[in-house]
Amino acid sequence: MSTTGAMAHITVKSPEQMQELGRRLAPLLRPGDLVLLTGELGAGKTTLTRGLGEGLGVRGAVTSPTFVIARVHPSLAGGPPLVHVDAYRLGGGLDEMEDLDLDVSLPESVVVVEWGEGKVEELSDDRLHVVIGRAVGDDGPSALEADADDVHEVDDVREVTVTGFGARWAEAGLPALETC
Repeated sequence: MSTTGAMAHITVKSPEQMQELGRRLAPLLRPGDLVLLTGELGAGKTTLTRGLGEGLGVRGAVTSPTFVIARVHPSLAGGPPLVHVDAYRLGGGLDEMEDLDLDVSLPESVVVVEWGEGKVEELSDDRLHVVIGRAVGDDGPSALEADADDVHEVDDVREVTVTGFGARWAEAGLPALETC
């Protein structure tokens, strides 16, 4: 499936800005949305998801689900729960992901999958793909998310590309993310 042309490019200069990007993205999300996060270790995937959780008003601290594979954060604000998945340790594609029953959770939840590229796209034709990369020429340490639960202050600039796939994202307001 091709993109609908819904895309945003954002430069993020700190962990706080990455978290704020998550808070700004959250109002665009609704039950049934699938969000794939791609980026190297320490890119800021969990930090972005923490902001999504704040913006969605979910219960519990959003931390990396690396060792539990998936965490469900119920809404405290009457919105959709946040299902946060870390597919890093899952080698297989959708077959291995099926054990998590994401297809059951997806209709009423916002499902965010770190390391999901090439593994969960078949769950939904309509999805967001967030790619977090280092800014060109940045050879500094990767520490926006030095470990999953301990965010460090660094001047490590990230280029974030948010791409909407499918009709759901054609008019969802992604370009507005670039203006704040």
